[in-house]
Amino acid sequence: MSKPIYYTGWLLPDDERVRLLDAIPPAYARVIAHHVTSQYNVPPDAALPTTTSGEIVGIADDGEGVQALVLRIGGTTRRDDGSTYHVTWSLAQGRKPVESNKVIRENGWKTLDDYIAVKLEPKLFS
Repeated sequence: MSKPIYYTGWLLPDDERVRLLDAIPPAYARVIAHHVTSQYNVPPDAALPTTTSGEIVGIADDGEGVQALVLRIGGTTRRDDGSTYHVTWSLAQGRKPVESNKVIRENGWKTLDDYIAVKLEPKLFS
């Protein structure tokens, strides 16, 4: 049996998820809209992030089945590992949430005209 991989980040609370889904309609059939990763492959006792809010500042969409929202958390969109804070928003059949990282890195993202404040819940995921 494989060992679980842990990661820290923020859960998108249900009320925020509903509000944001109204504001930014999913482009693809499979709605994810679940969490933002902070650090990947951490020990199970890793410290949680302390920030409890952020801003949706952009959208990435490859036009082929991956849509993600870009967040600014603690004044930056850049994670410690050099990738971009985001929440995978929606996917087409056959696409995976982890692909959001590549789409943002290779295609960039479009800045929103009006940023959207969002509450976030620090959490350890596995």
